Amino acid sequence: PQVPTRWIRPLEVGQSHVLGEEVTVTLLDSNHCPGSVMFLFEGAFGTILYTGDFRYTSAMQGEPVLRGRHIDRLYLDNTHCHPHRPLPSRQHATRQAAHVIRTHPQHQVVIGVYSLGKETLLVDLAVEFSTWVVVSPWRLEQMRLLELPDVFTTEEGAGWIRAVDVTEIRWDTLVSWNMLHPTIAILPTGRPVKVTHPNIHPIPYSDHSSFSELCEFVKWLRPCSVIPIVKGGMCQAYFQKYLSSVPQALPDLQIPKPVQESAKQQSNRKGQEPMCLLKRAARYSVPRGVVYESPEKHTEKSEEFTGVQVPQQNYCEPVFCSKEGCTCSHTCEQKGKEELSGEQPGLASAAGTVSQAPISDKHFPAAFAEQYLLTPLNVLKQNSSQKFDKLVEDFFRRGEES
Repeated sequence: PQVPTRWIRPLEVGQSHVLGEEVTVTLLDSNHCPGSVMFLFEGAFGTILYTGDFRYTSAMQGEPVLRGRHIDRLYLDNTHCHPHRPLPSRQHATRQAAHVIRTHPQHQVVIGVYSLGKETLLVDLAVEFSTWVVVSPWRLEQMRLLELPDVFTTEEGAGWIRAVDVTEIRWDTLVSWNMLHPTIAILPTGRPVKVTHPNIHPIPYSDHSSFSELCEFVKWLRPCSVIPIVKGGMCQAYFQKYLSSVPQALPDLQIPKPVQESAKQQSNRKGQEPMCLLKRAARYSVPRGVVYESPEKHTEKSEEFTGVQVPQQNYCEPVFCSKEGCTCSHTCEQKGKEELSGEQPGLASAAGTVSQAPISDKHFPAAFAEQYLLTPLNVLKQNSSQKFDKLVEDFFRRGEES
C-alpha cells in the first residue's frame, strides 16, 4: 500500500540527519537499483547499518561515514549468501548477454526487466550493438527522469533490442514473437530459472552481492554481529571469523508490550485464513511468465550456460508452472528476493524504516526507535503487516494527541 505523505521525510544521500536530539541517520548509495540506499543509524543504542538490497563494491570503502566506523549490528542483504553458488560481476554477466546476442545475428532480442533495475544492462547493450532499445511510453519517461543516456525509444522497429516486463518472458509469448520474426529472450537474474522455451536465455546478472562480495564487505566492516534480512536465510556462520571482538553497545532487546499482546492475539487466531493471504492468492492466479525453480529441486550441480554456471539460491522462491497451456501458479512462504519490482524486498523494508516517521520528532528517539527499530526482525514478522501498520498508526496518533 502507498505510504501516506505525512509520514515521508525526504533525506539527502550522503548527509547525516538528526532526528530529535538522540538519533542520527545517514543514507548511503547501495549500488542496487536507482534510488536505493543503505541506512546508518547512530544513537544511545549504538550504531546500526541496514544495507537493504545492495551490491557491494570496493568503492564503498571510500565512504567517509563508514571508514573506521564501529558497527554494533549489521543487517545484511544475504540474497546470494551461499559459498557453492558463485555469481559473476555485472560486467561479466553483460558480456555473457552480448555473447548470446552475437550467436543469434538474425534474431530480434527481447530482454525481461523489472519495473526498476537493470537499466545499466540495457544501456551497455545498446552502446555495444549501436541500436535503440524499444520500451513502453511509461518506461521511456522513467528513463528520462533517471537521466540515462539517450538510447531508448518508443518507436516500434527503430531498434532490434526491446525491453519488456519480466512477466512477458514465457512460452506462449515466445511462440507468438517467433511467428512474426526469429526472436530470443534474455532473462537477467541471479535466481534459479526453469527454461520453458529453447529461445529463453537466463543470464546471471544480479543487483545483489555475491557470496565473495559479502565476505569482503563484512571482513572490511568488522561489525559486532550480522543479522540476515532475507527470511529463512541464516548465514551468520560464514562471517563469524570476520566479526569484531569489541562488546556491542546495544542493550538487551525487549519485546515491546504492544507486540507481545499482538503476538498472543495472533496465536489465538490460528487456523483462520488472513485476508492478506487470500488477496495474494488471487493476485497470483494469472500467468506470471518467468518460471522460478524451487531450491529443493536443485542439487549442487549448476546448469551450464555459455560456459558459465548459472547460480542457484538457498532460499525458497515462488514456483510458477508454465507448461504449454498451463496457467496454474503456486506460491511458497519466502522473501521472494529480487521481487518483480526490481528485486528489492530488502529495499522496501529499509524505505519503510525511514518513511514511517512521526509528525513530532521529539517522540521518535525515545519510543519508536527503541521499541521497533531495535526489535529483532523475527519478532516483528510474527505479526502481519496490517497489524504492525496499525500499531505504528496508533503510536503516532497517541503522540499527536499528547
